[in-house]
Amino acid sequence: MPEETPITNVMIVDDHPMIRDGLRARLESMPGVRVVAETGTADEALRHAAHQSINLVLMDINLQGSSGIELTAKFQLNFPDIAVLILSMHNKAEYVLQSIRAGARGYVLKDAPGSDIVRAIGAVLNGGVYYSAALMPIIAQPRLKEETLTVRERQVLEQIARGASNKSIAETLDLSVRTVETHCLNIKRKLDIEGRSELIKFALENLRTERG
Repeated sequence: MPEETPITNVMIVDDHPMIRDGLRARLESMPGVRVVAETGTADEALRHAAHQSINLVLMDINLQGSSGIELTAKFQLNFPDIAVLILSMHNKAEYVLQSIRAGARGYVLKDAPGSDIVRAIGAVLNGGVYYSAALMPIIAQPRLKEETLTVRERQVLEQIARGASNKSIAETLDLSVRTVETHCLNIKRKLDIEGRSELIKFALENLRTERG
């Protein structure tokens, strides 16, 4: 009996209906991808995330009355298991860096080849990150890895540097153990670190000054 393709539930967040229609058509042609929600506002996006099973959000930066970067940070805080992939026309370093710091798993330019979206979704759902080729000079900036950590990820890393377990970190930061595990996974992904021992080593070496 052939193995069934896992279903990925996607939400499109973009303030242009025509762009949403185009994205929906492309996504629904991909095996295993199902568009379960779409909206042009931050409030609706958060409501959908709270009441529907969503694995991935395709997020524009310019939204009605809000910023996709600010919304990405809210998703990172409230729905850390939902991956956010930025899809934007902006190619400036400030937008890319702010998006990564907010917790985005990738950043694809709207004028990039359509195949970029397909590759980006595949990479993100497999636990990786993806950036359009034109953005790589920005991503390769010195010390970028450390700068892309979110405030919450830095808090988790500081606790790791103190030798705290995931359970202890969860109690200290008032989080669930699963959320702490998700933050640890995101930190390792951003820093290109494999195991817990490497993570502890990085935390000790890089947070030594902050810890005094």
